[in-house]
Amino acid sequence: MPNQMQDLPVYLFTGFLDAGKTRFIQETLEDERFHKGERTLLLMCEDGEEEYDPERFCAPNVFLRTVEDEADFTPENLQKMQREVLPERVIIEYNGMWLLDTLYQNLPEGWVVAQEFLFADAQTFLTYNANMRQLVVDKLKSAELVVLNRYNSDMDRMALHKVVRGVSRRADIAYEFADGNVEYDDIEDPLPFDIEAPIIEIDDRDYAIWYRDMSEEVQKYAGKTVRFKGRCLQRSNLPKHSFIIGRHVMTCCVEDIQFAGLVVNWDDAQTVQNDSWHTITAKLENKYHRAYGSKGPVLTLISLEPAEKPEETVATFY
Repeated sequence: MPNQMQDLPVYLFTGFLDAGKTRFIQETLEDERFHKGERTLLLMCEDGEEEYDPERFCAPNVFLRTVEDEADFTPENLQKMQREVLPERVIIEYNGMWLLDTLYQNLPEGWVVAQEFLFADAQTFLTYNANMRQLVVDKLKSAELVVLNRYNSDMDRMALHKVVRGVSRRADIAYEFADGNVEYDDIEDPLPFDIEAPIIEIDDRDYAIWYRDMSEEVQKYAGKTVRFKGRCLQRSNLPKHSFIIGRHVMTCCVEDIQFAGLVVNWDDAQTVQNDSWHTITAKLENKYHRAYGSKGPVLTLISLEPAEKPEETVATFY
């Protein structure tokens, strides 16, 4: 019997209908390199044209369950399945019309996403992005691998690349041809600022790109000096010698605008006027701060100069 005290790895497959998720999962479970008989809970959250053929799985112990309504994707229902199946791992084929927040907020304690893959039809991916941008961004933001299938060499690879990179710089991109051959994306994305400069200068229009890159690879910036314009905020729950500086960032639409800020340490922090705009020069370190409750990007102030707010106060990924 599996040890229920250990973390339960979850393999998450996202994408829209007929994007190839079912076929890939089927082939994976038929592959003895992945499936050697481990007790596997296969959780289906949508019905596509393709169906699973359990008889072709190269080993038994795969237990199919369904969640047809988003409201039923609850910790209680998932825990019930876990008690029934006693799985060693979980594979989830997630409904493309459901937001990932539903999944991550409802995974039972101990269920840990080990890998997250996004599958999309290259022929319709740009149309989905144009018409359902929020859902596309939702699936891209945490994917480790984006598989664009039904790809052919006549397609605009750069356009597909830009959609992915507009949300994530860390996801690998694979282009799968109809014959099964796969090519991995090798388009370089130079950052619009020099991270090797003595002072990394972040232009107003580049704040969103810099903040995302810094958040994904904070250690890359540790010990470096940065300069950018931001909105300063005072908060009563911050330590006496700290304030926040940042910008509002929009990833895809007005509904997803969020404040993307960093904590600043400075002995005279309390002198900074709340909701004021400044240009800051500071050294960035990846270390613990009470405001984060964990390690995170913390700025040690070098200089702070009053500044006019940027022409576009909400930063975007242009």
